[in-house]
Amino acid sequence: MRISEAVQLKPTGIDSQRMVIRVEQGKGQKDRYVMLSPKLLGILRDYWKMRRPKEWLFPGDRADQPITRSAVGQACAKAHDLSGLSKPVTPHSLRHAFAVHLLEAGADVRTIQLLLGHRSLATTAHYLRIATNKVCATSSPFELLPRPAPTVPPPAKPQYF
Repeated sequence: MRISEAVQLKPTGIDSQRMVIRVEQGKGQKDRYVMLSPKLLGILRDYWKMRRPKEWLFPGDRADQPITRSAVGQACAKAHDLSGLSKPVTPHSLRHAFAVHLLEAGADVRTIQLLLGHRSLATTAHYLRIATNKVCATSSPFELLPRPAPTVPPPAKPQYF
């Protein structure tokens, strides 16, 4: 999910029956659904019980406004500092990691494209370009073909004919 979509989520967008999150008017002004894991559902339920958000799932300083993208970025920066990780932690890097982990877990690229909300498969391929271990570990279909029997060269014709 894009950060611009996450900050606009509403509590009514969480569908625990179908285990999806409804993204309303995402990039390209399209509605779509993204998967909701049981673990995330549990976290969101605990959060909801504690905060009881009304209009926005993640309200900003004012309850009638959603949290800002910059506030989420600052939270990621703080988490990065506390974690001791060397690589940057940004909302976009988390989205990218999500895509790579899906690919490495065996998800097909078309499914990843739909989950990320990409119109073009080329955009999804760009996200996944560094998942080379998956490419290197993929067997070539040529390996399934039977090995041809060695051919014995025909005997040489005598030189005197």
